[in-house]
Amino acid sequence: MQTKKWEDILQFIAVFLLIVLTNIYAGRYFFRLDLTEEKRYTITEPTKEILKKLDDQVYIEVYLDGDLNAGFKRLQKSIRETLDEFTIYGGTNMQYKFVNPDEASSEADRTNFYNQLIGKGVQPTNLFDNQNGKKVEKIIFPSALITYKNKETPVQLLKGNVAASPMEQLNQSVENVEYELINAIKKITLSQKPSIAIIEGHDELRPIDMADLTTSLDEFYVVDRVNIQQTNLDGYKAIIVAQPKTRFSELEKYKLDQYIMNGGKALFFIDAIQMNLDSISKGGAYAFGYDLNINDMLFKYGIRINNDLIQDTEMGRIVVNIGKFGDQPNFRPFPWHYYVILNRFKRMPITKNLNGIYTRFLSTIDTIKTPNVQKTPLLLTNQYSRIRRMPNVVRLEEVRTDLDPKLYNRSFLPVCYLLEGKFSSLFKNRFAPDSADNKQVRQESVPTKIIVFSDGDIPRNEIDKRNGQPLPLGYDQLSQQTFSNKDFIMNALAYLIDENGLISSRNKEITLRPLDKFRVQDEKLTWQLTNMALPVAVIIGFGLLRFWWRKRKYEG
Repeated sequence: MQTKKWEDILQFIAVFLLIVLTNIYAGRYFFRLDLTEEKRYTITEPTKEILKKLDDQVYIEVYLDGDLNAGFKRLQKSIRETLDEFTIYGGTNMQYKFVNPDEASSEADRTNFYNQLIGKGVQPTNLFDNQNGKKVEKIIFPSALITYKNKETPVQLLKGNVAASPMEQLNQSVENVEYELINAIKKITLSQKPSIAIIEGHDELRPIDMADLTTSLDEFYVVDRVNIQQTNLDGYKAIIVAQPKTRFSELEKYKLDQYIMNGGKALFFIDAIQMNLDSISKGGAYAFGYDLNINDMLFKYGIRINNDLIQDTEMGRIVVNIGKFGDQPNFRPFPWHYYVILNRFKRMPITKNLNGIYTRFLSTIDTIKTPNVQKTPLLLTNQYSRIRRMPNVVRLEEVRTDLDPKLYNRSFLPVCYLLEGKFSSLFKNRFAPDSADNKQVRQESVPTKIIVFSDGDIPRNEIDKRNGQPLPLGYDQLSQQTFSNKDFIMNALAYLIDENGLISSRNKEITLRPLDKFRVQDEKLTWQLTNMALPVAVIIGFGLLRFWWRKRKYEG
């Protein structure tokens, strides 16, 4: 008996020491396991690195709280889980709190708080729900406000393609939570911004035409407008060429080419056809191609923008004067087949979960076989498209023509390409221009990336005719909808420049697994009885089995 006692004591001490040593080891070597199929609770390595390097406290107030329906509660839960993961890697420098905007003591205080949030850029959303058989509308704020060293930045957490169902749009928002939060943290904590250049000197988009985009770019980058006839591009992480209309000289083309050969990143928004809505008179306008003198350079890199215009059944609208109403002009909105709304995207971090992209006078793009260059179509037209070869006449009267299904016989035409790899120089085995400072031609590039879009209007914001102020980029005044033009450009630049791969967090994908509504309705009682009676039956059965086993053992 004495020996048995000491064996039990020693066994207890051994187990106790094992638990202590396991805890010490676990404290030194931190790890977490995510057993979900989509790794929904795993944040990316670039996110972890940003959080670990925080040098001061980041405080996040999330305003998605209170009485929410099931869909928004799921989004709220995802935000909370993501922030819990952030606090693990950010430590005491990462703090968050959920705030219910409806908790104000009076209606006046609540309205005042709403106005304060809106003034800080926190945008509300109208939530429509059914409560006790009645339709109820309320205001919610699916947003957050991030504070760091007396600086604040808002984060919109409800994002997605408005063409998707509400359930899919909420799921897209859940997938985007990590990127939206960490991208805002990166923006507000950034100490040194990379520089980018917007090329000018060829009748490109004016500063006011890119005002909204430039304001957003200023939050992440140092933005300069550069005339490359007079300035070199050394030191710029990326360049934007936005709707040039006049020729590039050989020297300017040489500078662009050598900038890319030395690893520079470039984003081209090129119109192949000279056409805009203002130039189309009542009798029509003759559309023909631009001579920009850079087509041979793009061809060398593996891209050709064709001299054509795309018509599509997914289209925007224009306002046309159809006559007079009394003594006043009668303006009516009409669908316009040349204003294509793109909703077909290659599944990549740049385009994932975007809303539609609004384009004007779009052209097709072909690729050319080039070694060491990978070509990825990012954006495509919709299922029913048509190509009109140019030169040709474009008339306003086309708004009156009915859709002929036989003409719209093309599908998913690529209009934007990402090119990655080692490019051959246009000036390979050629002399540099006489006026070039550096006569030594680099024949092949280091690994780099460029993006080419066959519409120069993508970065252009409209101007409010009443006050002359720029409107948000992608905002369509007729539909009062904001498209994802700006999000696309910001994502594209992040993909081109972001060396630590932060944009990879946009690759997160969560699969929807909705219940079968008809089976739920037909089998509701069966599953309720199963869930309630089966556990009780299992416990009773286990008790009877154990009683029988003990009786048999001890009676024997």
